[in-house]
Amino acid sequence: MLEGLERDIGTMTKQPTLTKANLIEEVLRVTELARKESESIVETIFDSIIKSLQKGEKIEIRGFGSFRTRTRRGRIGRNPKTGAKVEVPAKEIPFFKPSRELKDFVNSAAAASAGEPVSGDPTQT
Repeated sequence: MLEGLERDIGTMTKQPTLTKANLIEEVLRVTELARKESESIVETIFDSIIKSLQKGEKIEIRGFGSFRTRTRRGRIGRNPKTGAKVEVPAKEIPFFKPSRELKDFVNSAAAASAGEPVSGDPTQT
């Protein structure tokens, strides 16, 4: 789906960023829907993920990964200006775990851009 957004990261000093606007443009290009409808699709997906995380639900997207929340325990921190001790309370943070397929795809793309043979690739002997 995002073939048009691939970039050669190996030659750049700063990695390119995929933004929400880029995602909207990709939905617009692939579906040929109106811009408003493309924006609505992307917003609906993000809103659904956020609402599910707020409820403590796990989101699983097969072939991509899963989202859930983790509890970060409270701790004692320091104010960087004054050096005074500050109590940082426990809080819930979003956590993403990529699927094996996503990891393999990212690693094979990184190996291909580095010119290394990809393990399990039948074209490499």
